[in-house]
Amino acid sequence: MPSFEQTLQRAGEFGRFQRRAFLLLCLTGVTFAFLFVGVVFLGSQPDRYWCRGPSAAALAARCAWSPEEEWNRTAPARPGPAPAARSLGRCQRYLLEAAGADAGALSCSDPLAAFPNRSAPLVPCSGGWHYEQTHATIVSEFDLVCVNAWMLDFTQAILNLGFLVGAFTLGYAADRYGRIVIYLISCFGVGVTGVVVAFAPNFPVFVVFRFLQGVFGKGTWMACFVIVTEIVGSKQRRIVGVVIQMFFTLGIIILPGIAYFIPSWQGIQLAITLPNFLFLLYYWVVPESPRWLVTRKEGDKALQILRRIAKCNGKYLSPNYSEITVTDEEISNPSFADLVRTPQMRKCTLILMFAWFTSAVVYQGLVMRLGMVGGNLYVDFFISGVVELPAALLILLTIERLGRRLPFAASNVVAGVACLVTAFLPEGLPWLRTTVATLGRLGITMAFEIVYLVNSELYPTTLRNFGVSLCSGLCDLGGIVAPFLLFRLAALWLELPLIIFGVLASVCGGLVMLLPETKGIALPETVDDVEKLGSSHSHQCGRKKNIQVSSSHV
Repeated sequence: MPSFEQTLQRAGEFGRFQRRAFLLLCLTGVTFAFLFVGVVFLGSQPDRYWCRGPSAAALAARCAWSPEEEWNRTAPARPGPAPAARSLGRCQRYLLEAAGADAGALSCSDPLAAFPNRSAPLVPCSGGWHYEQTHATIVSEFDLVCVNAWMLDFTQAILNLGFLVGAFTLGYAADRYGRIVIYLISCFGVGVTGVVVAFAPNFPVFVVFRFLQGVFGKGTWMACFVIVTEIVGSKQRRIVGVVIQMFFTLGIIILPGIAYFIPSWQGIQLAITLPNFLFLLYYWVVPESPRWLVTRKEGDKALQILRRIAKCNGKYLSPNYSEITVTDEEISNPSFADLVRTPQMRKCTLILMFAWFTSAVVYQGLVMRLGMVGGNLYVDFFISGVVELPAALLILLTIERLGRRLPFAASNVVAGVACLVTAFLPEGLPWLRTTVATLGRLGITMAFEIVYLVNSELYPTTLRNFGVSLCSGLCDLGGIVAPFLLFRLAALWLELPLIIFGVLASVCGGLVMLLPETKGIALPETVDDVEKLGSSHSHQCGRKKNIQVSSSHV
């Protein structure tokens, strides 16, 4: 009785059927990128903002001031140099009402002349914000400025919290109920919650549904990634695992164009959300993972899908493939204990969790530190996406020649060393600092993309979606920690965050060398397969391996 791998090889490991399903599912990477980094445009800072009291509003109407004139005459001057990001905002207002009976006769040319020494009282703003901007954003919609500025950071933190919850809940559900059903439910959930976010009547509603959008968004990304790695052969996993992340980069490159031509944050939110409803059409195009069906003892359904794949690929499954061997292991629902019960699984889980956390902290930390070069948000954001493309190309060139571990470790070490070197370069060499920091960005981007592939290859089919989702949850935790780590430590010493990033990435580079190599090896189907993979690695380290891992003949 043939195994699953043998049947898949006969049906075609990367034929027309898999290429079509793969390209369709890759589009999920584009929309997930929109969700992941969309806050940059949804919450971009207004050109100017200031507090407008009742007297100032009446005076502006009576004097027919332009926004520029109102800004110059009623916005309090800020003493000393202001931080660049906040220099065009005012968090206090003049209490023009203190002029008493003369308030109605304030001069249009100099309203402060009514006060001794032109010194009107200053009071904190409690409402009446006025914004001068080219695009409406959530900042102006919900007054996320001054004492409420932290709420903008909170919107991204709550999204990452949603990713974390989605990794646990929907990752577990995909292993128990199936990949494609959870993928479709998640796509519908992202679409519905995203529409509610666009029309949120207040900030609490916005936050709640942004959290839910993060939950479902993580479900779409993780489920589609696992599906594409499970429907292809071992030789193709590396390219599909890398290319699907290139579509994430494509989303980063496309997003500024969308934001540039849509003048309001609601329009941007709808533009990046509604495409998720189109993915529901995949119900008729993308089947359930046959590999998952076999692990659930549904070999007949898996064989039907494999025959469909073979037909589309121009292949033929002979009568010898009338049955396919299923695992004789008892079906059980995945749990965290399964990931740490045996020595090899425990080692892989702990190292992968640290790798995910490190990748997120260093990647987001470097992005926030470098910022956007120049003053044009749209052009700079586009360039930052283009910088990531060489990472995918380098992975494609090295991952089959050198294996997974060496590029994984080297990319982390390069990122770590670049961070440490940048921290001690003199300020007088900005071009060199930028070059080295960009090299670090390239290294950590490679590490971020490789960890997806390695994570899916080191877990058995019964635990794969749950394991990938759980470990990648540390990425979401890193996304929450990164801004606080960066800005709090930078307040003590500007270069201190770079040293922390450098140490984290360098340590990670050493740890991933302890993982077993998975180049050219069939996806493990059971926990025993993973343990044997570790045993095979320990006896054949440094030599070319030709191992068929699956001993359960799934």
